[in-house]
Amino acid sequence: MENHWDVVIVGAGAAGLTAGIVLTRAQADVLVIDDGRPRNAAAAHMHGFVSRDGVAPSEFLATGREEVARYGGEFTRARVVDATRVPDGRFAFTLADGTVVQSRAVLVATGLTDELPEIPGVRELWGSRVHHCPHCHGYEVLGDEMLVIGGAMPAVSLHHAALLRRYSDRVTLCPNGMAITDTEAARLRAVGVRIVDGTITRLVHDKGSLTGAQLADGSVIRCETAFIAPRPSPNDTVLRALGCETDATTGLVVTTPGGATGVPGVWAAGNVVNPRAQVITAAGEGSAAAIAMTAWLVENDLTAAFEGAGR
Repeated sequence: MENHWDVVIVGAGAAGLTAGIVLTRAQADVLVIDDGRPRNAAAAHMHGFVSRDGVAPSEFLATGREEVARYGGEFTRARVVDATRVPDGRFAFTLADGTVVQSRAVLVATGLTDELPEIPGVRELWGSRVHHCPHCHGYEVLGDEMLVIGGAMPAVSLHHAALLRRYSDRVTLCPNGMAITDTEAARLRAVGVRIVDGTITRLVHDKGSLTGAQLADGSVIRCETAFIAPRPSPNDTVLRALGCETDATTGLVVTTPGGATGVPGVWAAGNVVNPRAQVITAAGEGSAAAIAMTAWLVENDLTAAFEGAGR
């Protein structure tokens, strides 16, 4: 593997692969580094992406890798353990095996990690009967008896409970310790959401089928599908190592609409800076970042050539 590139892309999800296609088509030398742990690996299908609706995430990613490779992009399965800027202005990335690669520019598209509640059964059913996004999975469970489990993101959980009434007339919200005002509860009841107080101790399931959620008092809330709003934890170690500014309120790395961070030569796209981005959104952000990166590379080439000709 060569160790000098025009662009290193860290992360081979929708954002990183789309950027890889745009950049390689623009004749940039591109290396994509990915550790092989996509956020949506547990999901059987992805939705909301025109012409790709219903495709398995693994198939989508495999096709994207083939397309990037077709235009000359290269891949390595690895984890970046350190990132820094070297004296000549390039970026250096140390991989877990000790390999060091350098690039003129970098796109970080490493996504996020969902911090799931420590409720027995959630991890086992994650992506099959326990979901985080009605827009992604609600249609596939139309009419199910649904349970929204409150938690780390109260506003999202309340929204989920109201939204899911579009998909089913049997929706229950269990705040599970989450604060909820009398007005919020009344508004949800007004649209037909049942609210059951208590602490969920485990999900009741058998052979992949969810039948309920057991409370601390031993009672069980019947449900066939559950939705939770896990706290999103951006995988932004590389961005922070490179000195990118973060927002004081959200904690997210700050980017322009085109994905540029405050560090020249560093871009970010997808869930790592936009936790609400769906697959199609992340792909669009990757494309926008790649076009901006191409312009930046060209501008630097023009400056270098002009200054070189003047010597």
